[in-house]
Amino acid sequence: IDNEVRALINIWSDEKIQQMLEGATRNKEIFEEIARRLMKRGIDRDWKQCRTKYKNLKYEYRALQKENEHLGNPRRKMRFYDEVDCILRRQPLGPSGWGCESSSLLSGTKDFNNEIKHLNRMLKLPV
Repeated sequence: IDNEVRALINIWSDEKIQQMLEGATRNKEIFEEIARRLMKRGIDRDWKQCRTKYKNLKYEYRALQKENEHLGNPRRKMRFYDEVDCILRRQPLGPSGWGCESSSLLSGTKDFNNEIKHLNRMLKLPV
């Protein structure tokens, strides 16, 4: 599941996707596009599942931000915090196309593709 979330975040980080999501109230088509891109990576999720995960990641991130503002010292972390933080703070794009150099997404695409190939071999799917 981590690979699926990483792939979703990677697609979400795409500037075009971010622009489409910005201010969109009717976003079914955007999440259908995200689902299509996930399918190209071998991940079968429908648009509703993509939208739900996206909303949950944003909600958890924002709740954690508020909690940390009150406490001053973060008491808990969420999975993929750094990646979501980069997207929501709209870091300027670095040379790799991704603004947060510490992000696991930098190496994530290559690692992700290798993991997908490995999983496909295990599941005996075409690579």
